[in-house]
Amino acid sequence: MEDSLIHKALREKLIEELRTKGISDEKVLQAMLQVPRHFFCFDSALAQQAYINKAFPIESGQTISQPHTVALQSQLLEIQGNEKVLEIGTGSGYQSAILYKMGAKVYSIERQRTLYIQVKKLFQDLHYQIHTILGDGFKGMPQDAPFDRIIITAAAPFIPTELLQQLKIGGILVSPLKNGDKQEMVKLKKLSDTQFEQTLHGECTFVPMLQGISNQ
Repeated sequence: MEDSLIHKALREKLIEELRTKGISDEKVLQAMLQVPRHFFCFDSALAQQAYINKAFPIESGQTISQPHTVALQSQLLEIQGNEKVLEIGTGSGYQSAILYKMGAKVYSIERQRTLYIQVKKLFQDLHYQIHTILGDGFKGMPQDAPFDRIIITAAAPFIPTELLQQLKIGGILVSPLKNGDKQEMVKLKKLSDTQFEQTLHGECTFVPMLQGISNQ
């Protein structure tokens, strides 16, 4: 895997574009500057295109989200450093990598066996200390709960009760949420065991969040 001066220059250009689109958290921007997105596209032909602000297909019918979406979700999580973060949907691993470079302790669940195996090896090759499991994201990781932050990287039909229970009081959950024919980016702050503050952050497009484990 090569991260050339050309790739780094393309990342710098992408960061400037993200600034113009409202991404202001320097921790997010610096992490995105450090992480080679082309490593997570799984296709060497996409190496030069990896820094265009668009999503690309990857294994198992999934996608690597567009950089602005990754940046927005990361910014909404308000990572200061050392937070324990649960990610639902490892996917390409790119979102996990950004949170890791922001200083979070990342725990990530993937339901697609092929992706899980591929990304786990990639994290090992990059020496990223990210804890990954093959599992059902609707159930979360009760054995490692509670979490300071939870991020869902697929369009949830609803926010599973199990995930809300695994979030600390004062914690933040960010998820695309299906609302009729649309998807909206939702941020929930847990005020108590039964109270949540919700804010909406624009329409978005994600693959659907599915239950169970797939052997594909």
